[in-house]
Formats: sequence, C-alpha cells, structure tokens
Amino acid sequence: MKAIFQLLLACMILIITSANIFAQEGNKINSKYDFIPGEKVIFYDDFTSESVGDFPVQWNTNGSGEIVTASDYDGRWFQFTKTGYYIPDAKEDFTDNYTIEFDIVSINSANMETMYGLDFFLLSGDLNNPGYGSQPGTAGFNFKPDYDNVFWRNWSEAREWQGDAGSVSATLKASEKYHFAIWVQKQRVRIYVNENKILDVPKGLQANYKYNIFRIETYTDESTPLISNFRIAAGLPDMRNKLITEGKLISYGITFDVNSDKIKPESFATIKEIAQVLKDNPTVKIKVVGHTDSDGDDKSNLDLSKRRALSVKNSLVKDFSIDEAKIETDGKGESEPIAKNDSGVNKAKNRRVEFIKL
Repeated sequence: MKAIFQLLLACMILIITSANIFAQEGNKINSKYDFIPGEKVIFYDDFTSESVGDFPVQWNTNGSGEIVTASDYDGRWFQFTKTGYYIPDAKEDFTDNYTIEFDIVSINSANMETMYGLDFFLLSGDLNNPGYGSQPGTAGFNFKPDYDNVFWRNWSEAREWQGDAGSVSATLKASEKYHFAIWVQKQRVRIYVNENKILDVPKGLQANYKYNIFRIETYTDESTPLISNFRIAAGLPDMRNKLITEGKLISYGITFDVNSDKIKPESFATIKEIAQVLKDNPTVKIKVVGHTDSDGDDKSNLDLSKRRALSVKNSLVKDFSIDEAKIETDGKGESEPIAKNDSGVNKAKNRRVEFIKL
C-alpha cells in the first residue's frame, strides 16, 4: 500500500525544489519566473484606508488582529495576534482561473528561525460560515511552510476526505519579507515565493468543486505574522488579442515600489509577454500610458505616472531588445479613473499601465 501511495505521488506531483528562497539582488530578475496576475481585480487591501489599531473591515476571523506599522517594513500591515483563521471577505466569483498575491513577514515569539505556525488554504465552502472544522470546506488544498520544507495536501467530501499529499524543499526565514503569489488554473496550483516557483501541482485541486475562499490560519499564539498588499484577481489576460486586435491592453501585472518608478521584480513575466507580442508583430507601434489612483496631489501623480510609463519602456528596450522607436510614453496621473477612488479595490483598478496600439 505504501509503495502504491508513493507511486501515486510521483505521478501526480511536479515539484520544483529550492534549498533556499531569497529576494533577488539589485535589479536582477529571474528569467524563469512565469507568474502573470489575473485580468480583473476582485479584492485588494493594503490597509491604508483604515486606522492603525483597528481590525480591517474587509476581513473575517475567529482570532484577533490589528493594523500596524513596522519600522523595518514600509506601509501598513495586518498583524494576526491570536490563534485562528483569517479570511479576506472576497464575495466575487474567483472563476476557474485566478491569482492571489500578498506580502508576508513571519514573526514568532518562539525564537524559530524559519516561518512558523502558519497554514494556507484554498477552499470550496460557504464564505458566510467559515468555521468548518479541522479539515474545512467541502474540498480544499492546504500548504504549510515548516522548517526547510513546504508541505501540501488536498481533500474532498466526494473522496471521503481523503486526498493526495507531498512536500518540497524550501527554507522561508522568519522576520524576512516575502512576496507570495498563487496561480490557480482549474485544478493546477502553482505557488511562487519572490521570483521563485516552489510548487507546481497539476491536480492540486480536486475536480467538480468551486474554490472560492482563501484562508490563512495560525495554529499557535506564538505566531503573529504581518500581511500586506493582498490582491485577488480573476481570469487569464489575453495580452495578444487585447493589444493587437482590440488595440488596447490594460495591465495590472506591472507594479512599482510605493511612490516610485522602480518596477518590482514580480512584473517580469508580464513585461516579457508584452515584449513577445511586439516581437511577433514587428510593424506594431505602441504608447505606454501610466495611471495612478487619487491619493496624493494631482501634480505629483501626473509626474509619477509619466516616469512609470518611461520605466516600462526602458525595460522593454533594455531587457528585451524592443526597438525604442516603436514605443511612445505618456502619463495621465489620476485624471482618467476607470473606477471611483472610494475603496481599496477601486484604487487598485485605477493604478494601472495601459498599452495602446498606434
């Protein structure tokens, strides 16, 4: 029986291992990084619209937490302070293809050197009744960093709560900031940490279920992690069709440091895909246009949007050898919103880069 189980795991799992996961140095980016965020932002929270010390209104828990600032990490963070589950209240349909991204810092009082006391879940269940049990939902996928490994498993009611399981070698250190990205394509689950893919499971989600809940759990009060820049986006962006056929592509896959024109490394795959579209269509010329939300003053936002568009052009030219003459740039600041700047989700929709076919 044990041999059969091991054979099943070998057939089911495509594991990409890494002895250690570290942030990229300087502006170097991993050419194998293939993560592209979903097309439609359906949930976003960077906790800037609420007061420090409050529990964020877009989240649910049976534990406790509060919005904090940290001297070593920019922005605002949601800190979990008690054992329990923490669920973003994302009511829109995730669809069969979606992405989840967030920054995380693992903090613990047990003097553990690695990420500790955390479980992550993709669940099929009722968002209004998230309590469930030790194996939550009608079906689920769970991954857990533990010492020098990341363990995963799945289950479903249809299989009498049985499923598959496996692990990958990866060291995630405590007190270090990591960018997590989860890419779901029907049953396939890919997980990235910074610019490294650490897990790729073709049948990670059991069939015939809608996985519409993301849940983080702490299983000890010693674990008090920080979470920020949390985003769920649905759908697969069809960049080629949008740009070449429709003449306009709106991208949320290109992100920047706060109030900066420095492109984040996780934007690499999106820019690479756009570069490939331009290489495949050598006569096409484009205009790159930056847009911001309404935070800050108009003049600063306009300048920032122009500089960001120029940074994207420079990346296309320097990193992918696209002819500079084929690219114009512009910035609109906050002047052309596509949603009201009245919530975190809508502000995230307005922070975008557009590519217009000339």
